[in-house]
Amino acid sequence: MKAYKFLISLFFVIPFLFSACNELDDINNNDVAKIQFRLTDAPGNFQEVNIDIQSVEVIIDDSIINLETNQGIYNLLEFVNGKDTLLVTDEIPSGMLSQIRLILGENNSVMVDSVVYDIKTPSAQESGLKLNVHQDITPGTSYAYTIDFDAAKSIIKTGKGNSKYILKPVIKVFSEAISGPTTGSIAGVVQPSQADPLILAIGPEDDTTTTMSDAAGQFLFQGLTAGYWDLEFHPDTVFGDTTFTVFADTTLMDIEVFGGQTTVLDTLWFH
Repeated sequence: MKAYKFLISLFFVIPFLFSACNELDDINNNDVAKIQFRLTDAPGNFQEVNIDIQSVEVIIDDSIINLETNQGIYNLLEFVNGKDTLLVTDEIPSGMLSQIRLILGENNSVMVDSVVYDIKTPSAQESGLKLNVHQDITPGTSYAYTIDFDAAKSIIKTGKGNSKYILKPVIKVFSEAISGPTTGSIAGVVQPSQADPLILAIGPEDDTTTTMSDAAGQFLFQGLTAGYWDLEFHPDTVFGDTTFTVFADTTLMDIEVFGGQTTVLDTLWFH
């Protein structure tokens, strides 16, 4: 496991784009809007990352509103490469949505080398993981947001003896714009899949997000601002019984992302 896959990040990465979602039902009440939250993940080099989600709250016009939440312990690694799960479908009053809060319970854990370790959340359990938004909510409109964890950056190993892990979340929230999609995706496959690269997407104004390929070598970046992006691939060293293979780092330049579309790349072979 590469050390730089556990870079400590002391802040939330929250590039945010506002949306109306056509998949939601129309609203007849002129004073409220309908809202959905879905959970997805950028893969990390773990077997499981289990997060105990108790509730989702929003702050609208300085009032804290507790939303009807599908509580449970979610293995984030089940929701990668375009998969997600529904956390909330509810109605909220119109006004200024300033913050989303993800309230966690105490049963958070990570599995590494078939051993399960508790994840400590020093401050998140009391007041929640805070995602600052600052967006007007219009009555009679439907909104859908995706909460995207970056597992590779969010789980930090501490200590040298008995392994300990803490949660310092790196999260972004994204959706589509009401006037038309303004974000898109990049999808691809790396081979051999054992190369298991850490992949960085670097976009306009040096906006950077990370992911990893899955067991089949597939990867997906979502919620990317329309424009040109570079992808950096940093593969692992593959060890055999008596040999090891070192793959070279690779960069793909000027990949164009279009709003509402997925740019599918040719298979990238490491040598």
